Amino acid sequence: MGLFKRKDSKNSIQSDKEEQESFASNSARTSNASLRSPGFKGSGLPASIPELPIAKPPDPALDPAAYLRSIHAVRDRANYILVKAKRNKLNHFDVDMTKFAVTASYIVSIIKRDYAPEYESIPPHGRWQHFDVGGRPRVNQLLQSWPSTIDAQERTRRLIDLFVVSVLLDAGAGTKWSYKSKESGKVYSRSEGLAVAALEMFKSGLFSSDPTEPCQVDGAGLKKITVDVLAKGMQHSEQNQLAGLEGRAGLLIRLSDALNNQDFFGVDARPGNMLDYLLSHPSTLASSVPIVPITTLWSVLMDGLAGIWPPSRTQIDGVSIGDAWVCSSMPQSPPGQPWESIVPFHKLTQWLCYSIMVPMSKLMNIHFAGSDLLTGLPEYRNGGLLIDMGLLTLKEDDLKRGIEGYKENAQIKGQPNVEVVPLFNADDDVIVEWRAATVGFLDELLDEVNGQLGLRGEDQLTLPQMLEAGSWKGGREIAEVSRPNTKEPPIMIRSDGTVF
Repeated sequence: MGLFKRKDSKNSIQSDKEEQESFASNSARTSNASLRSPGFKGSGLPASIPELPIAKPPDPALDPAAYLRSIHAVRDRANYILVKAKRNKLNHFDVDMTKFAVTASYIVSIIKRDYAPEYESIPPHGRWQHFDVGGRPRVNQLLQSWPSTIDAQERTRRLIDLFVVSVLLDAGAGTKWSYKSKESGKVYSRSEGLAVAALEMFKSGLFSSDPTEPCQVDGAGLKKITVDVLAKGMQHSEQNQLAGLEGRAGLLIRLSDALNNQDFFGVDARPGNMLDYLLSHPSTLASSVPIVPITTLWSVLMDGLAGIWPPSRTQIDGVSIGDAWVCSSMPQSPPGQPWESIVPFHKLTQWLCYSIMVPMSKLMNIHFAGSDLLTGLPEYRNGGLLIDMGLLTLKEDDLKRGIEGYKENAQIKGQPNVEVVPLFNADDDVIVEWRAATVGFLDELLDEVNGQLGLRGEDQLTLPQMLEAGSWKGGREIAEVSRPNTKEPPIMIRSDGTVF
């Protein structure tokens, strides 16, 4: 394949020039997209809204930490890896672009199976669907259980409370954990099991300090959380081990302190009070429906919840960046510019953003301008799909190192020890490169999927619709076929309960 031929030295300058031009093209597309104001399709709102200026990213030369914490930086930085991937120049993966259209076709087959021809009915990717596992509309049932005197704004606050806690608990559960619903007696695992567990803990008042109102989350209520309390709520035991339990408990404990920011979360320190902040913010446009710039919501989540992330995470100038990691495939930093080697993902923040936009849209008819700045989620289902379909293949040396890591980990009691796959820490260069490539290829796959479906203009699927109906679901299904005993992804990550 000519695309992947090794360049000789006299062609290296031309190769570098082509690579820079390719990155510039991708960046230009991203920059233009950030100024559009598309509808949050799948949420029941109109497909177009009035044009609304979207805040530009901070200048990385002046404030690299603020830039890396911005939503703009996720796609910007991942584009560097995408350009290298399409030229088969990644450090840890071989890329077979002949498998790109095949990967898109697999996604299309799943979307057609479940939704054809009513593609407009595909909901945006979000936590709501996980609560409704098994066809039971638990969120609607929750809403119906509240008195009619509870207005739409308070109902939305309560759902935001629930969704925030649920998303923060939604890291990989591991292969051995499951949850038996106290309400139905049915058993659920993985992300849906975590959702049902969070919902039942929420309804029991575990996160509330007000005994007369169990269905809320507040800072004082979260002070009750300990590892043991969460273990009991999650039905964790030696025979039913939940991966990253301590990390999840730590997130909730730190959340209790973060909610003391009264500007965002009010005097009663509730996540749901961000609704009031958003509606009263100067950037919110009051038209036939409230229009909130996605950058305003992003600032609430990044600034308001900054204190919840482990202090050991990547820092620039003493500022914690969160889910952002050094990657060797990024341009080599000159002295004094270490930020250029960092790729930010902010996966849980993006998952939170996608998830809480849904109740705000459904219950309050709020519209979000510039929502296409959000990216595909760089987690193991989307990323695993790319590997299981053969688009990405881990290089031999890294494969051997990962297998050794798995074997060492398997010696620990309770850890997986069947269906051997490579295992790495979250900060390993393999994982960072894999996640960055996933962000980039999901954008590319969206275009290809819409093309194969024959969808154009306003009929095209949005990225959150493709994530919901195709890539995330497809990644899970192909993992179940490829590794039926564990249903794990083709690469495993040591989870501390705060990343995936």
